[in-house]
Amino acid sequence: MLPLLLVWFLVGPGLSILWVEPLNRFQLGGFPLGFWFAQQGSILVFVGLIGTYALIMNRLDRRYHRETLDRGGGSS
Repeated sequence: MLPLLLVWFLVGPGLSILWVEPLNRFQLGGFPLGFWFAQQGSILVFVGLIGTYALIMNRLDRRYHRETLDRGGGSS
C-alpha cells in the first residue's frame, strides 16, 4: 500500500503542484509538461494505480481464502 501512496503523492501533488515550474520548461504534445501532468498524466497514473491495487488485492484474497479453506474454516 505504501508504494502506491508514494506514487500517488509524487504524481498528484508532486508533479502537478509542487514541481510544476521546473517541469514547464519541457513540452509534451505542444503543452508544458507540468500542465500535461496536472490535466492528463495524473489521471492516467491514477487509473494505473487503481488497476495495480485491484490486482494485488485479488491475489491476496485468493491466497488467504485458500488458506482458510485448507484449515476448514471456509464454507465456499
